[in-house]
Amino acid sequence: MKLRAFSLCVFACTACAFDVDETLDRLDTALTLSAFQDSLRARLSGTLDLEFYNFEQPAPGLINSEQDNLFNPRLSLFLDAQLGSQFYFFAQARLDRGFDPSDEGAQVRLDEYALRITPWRDGRFTLQVGKFATVVGNWVPRHLSWDNPFVNAPLVYENVTAIRDEYAPSSPLDFFASPYYYAKYTFNPVIWGPSYASGVSASGRLEAFEYAFEVKNASLSSRPESWSFTENGLENPTFSGRVGFRPNEAWNFGVSASDGAYFRREVAPTLPAGRDIDDYREFVIGQDVSFAWRHLQIWAEVYEARFQVPNVGNADTFAYYIEAKYKFTPQFFAAIRWNQQLFSTINDGYGHNVRWSEDLGRIDVAATYRFTTHTQLKLQYDFQHQTSGPHDDNHLFAAQFTVRF
Repeated sequence: MKLRAFSLCVFACTACAFDVDETLDRLDTALTLSAFQDSLRARLSGTLDLEFYNFEQPAPGLINSEQDNLFNPRLSLFLDAQLGSQFYFFAQARLDRGFDPSDEGAQVRLDEYALRITPWRDGRFTLQVGKFATVVGNWVPRHLSWDNPFVNAPLVYENVTAIRDEYAPSSPLDFFASPYYYAKYTFNPVIWGPSYASGVSASGRLEAFEYAFEVKNASLSSRPESWSFTENGLENPTFSGRVGFRPNEAWNFGVSASDGAYFRREVAPTLPAGRDIDDYREFVIGQDVSFAWRHLQIWAEVYEARFQVPNVGNADTFAYYIEAKYKFTPQFFAAIRWNQQLFSTINDGYGHNVRWSEDLGRIDVAATYRFTTHTQLKLQYDFQHQTSGPHDDNHLFAAQFTVRF
């Protein structure tokens, strides 16, 4: 029934895409404001995403649903305001069924809001304060639905591991057993999507080099509920940064690092005596590269991460992906992405070395057609293979129709 409803929505939207294009152009003009001889400019824009997922249980990635079919609509609104050449403010609000695809009820959130100050026109230094996406890696700048050639994120940004930020395991056996006794959404990936945590950043460009450093109130693995200042202060800050090198227009290389406490406040009573949250940290090292030539674009990221787990020790993981996008025509492009994540072994307390999460490999294939400058349809297929443990495979089909204004 949900599939039929989604198909009807897509058909209706596609049929009238060209008719509404002119209307959306007029709406874009109406939502743009300028004052004080154009020194103050503000624009309200947005996207409407209609998503449909079909998958096998347990749901892959950060999808939070016990049903095999999921219809997930999302309305995103963006406010951009510029005062002169030095002050810029942006915000993002959403109406959806949860930050990640879910079968929950509707909710409204303010995902991003930040003030950016650029003292010099050459971009050597920019200061930003607020709640905004992490500077780590090269996927985040293209994570929104119109820019992402896929419906979902790379594996390292959404694959839940045995790490829990609300509970400290009492023993290695408790740590290994936890995924089988608790709901999947209580666990954490290495990086939770774009990681809209709160804090301050400094960034800039010096000739062929670019830099960005941030101090945030939550680690890269933290869940969306931890990103707000009101929920989680700066008493246990996370430090992250990226240094990039762009030798020419085609290539961009980067190295990222992050260090921060990954537990939430409520974990304190379950920690070993004499220990606190700041004693257990998430360390992440990342390398990224991108290449663009004519109709071809390639991105790749590699991450090495370590979690310090109470009563267990160091839990290490290695993850990477390589992604290619090719534009066949101005309106049609396709993309393919290979992802893999591998996990180290930990002593289970009985003399056996046990992998702390199951190794995974996943291939993503997607095709996108842009009907107009305001509408596009994206279709995707994923095959996920568990290369250790019970060898559970998962097939995911996804469709996403986007209208931007």
